[in-house]
Amino acid sequence: MKKIITLIAIVSFTFLGFSQEDQEPEKSVIQEYTPSKLLNKGQWDIKWFNNLYTQTESTFSDGEEPRQTFFTSTLDIFTGVSESSSFNVGLLLEFRSNVINDRNALDVFSFDGERGTARSGFTSFAPAVKFNPIKSVSNFTIQTAFHIPLVDNETEDGVFLDQKGFIFQNRFFYDYTFPSGDWQIFTELNTEYNFGKKEDSFANNSLSLTPGVFLSYFPSQKFTILALVQHQQRIDTGNDFEQDFTAVGGGAKYQLSKVLNIETLYTNFVRGNNTGLGQTFNIGLRALF
Repeated sequence: MKKIITLIAIVSFTFLGFSQEDQEPEKSVIQEYTPSKLLNKGQWDIKWFNNLYTQTESTFSDGEEPRQTFFTSTLDIFTGVSESSSFNVGLLLEFRSNVINDRNALDVFSFDGERGTARSGFTSFAPAVKFNPIKSVSNFTIQTAFHIPLVDNETEDGVFLDQKGFIFQNRFFYDYTFPSGDWQIFTELNTEYNFGKKEDSFANNSLSLTPGVFLSYFPSQKFTILALVQHQQRIDTGNDFEQDFTAVGGGAKYQLSKVLNIETLYTNFVRGNNTGLGQTFNIGLRALF
C-alpha cells in the first residue's frame, strides 16, 4: 500500500509540474516580433498600415489655412528564406489619396479625383531585404528597400500626389526589453536618399534622416500602450530644398489572435521648417504565420 501511495504521489506531482509548464503563456507577437526580429524560414509577415495626415497650419504662413489631407496606405510583405533566420525578403506597396482646398478630411476615402482638389492611385513599389549584420546582437537588424515611382506627374491641377523619384531606403532597428518584461524600448533610424531628375521632384537629390524612439508598456502580454517621438531632417544635396520637423504621439497594440494583431497611433507635428504642422491618425493590421 505504501508503494502504491508513493507511486500515485510521484505521478501527481509530475503531472502537476507539466500542467504548470503548459500554463506558462508564450510571448505574443507584439512582444516578440518587433521590427527588429527576423522571420524563421517559411514564416510570413503581412502588415497593412494606414496613415491619415491632415493640416490647417504650416510654416509657410501665419494662421489657419485651407485644410489639406493626405492618406497613405502601405502593404508590407516579408518572408524568411534562410535556415539561420538571418535573412528575409519582401515587397512594399504604396497607395495614396490626397484632397486639398479645404475639403473634409474624410473625403480622401471618396477617391473621386475631382479636378483641382483630389488625386489618388498606387504611387510606388519596392523590393526589400532585411538582415542581421551582427550575429551577436540578434535584436539589431537593417531593412533595405529600393522604391520605384509609379506616378507620371508629382502635381496635377495644383494637387500633389507623391514624389516622382527613386528612393534608396535603409532602416536600422534595435529594441531592448527590460528584465521585468513589462517595458520595452524600440529605436529606429530611417535613411532615404531621393534621386532622379531635379525638375521632376522637390525631393530629388536630397537625403532624409528620421530617428525615432518608441517606449512600450505591457499591462498584459496581449496589450501594449506606447509613446513615441520622431524627428526628420531632409538634407539638400543639390535641389535647393531643406526641411525638418518633430512629431510626438502615442498609441496601442492588441493581439487579436495568435496570427493577427491591430495597432493605432496618433502623432502631432509640434515644430518644423518648410513643412506642414498637422497631425496623423493611424491604424494597422498585421498577420504573422
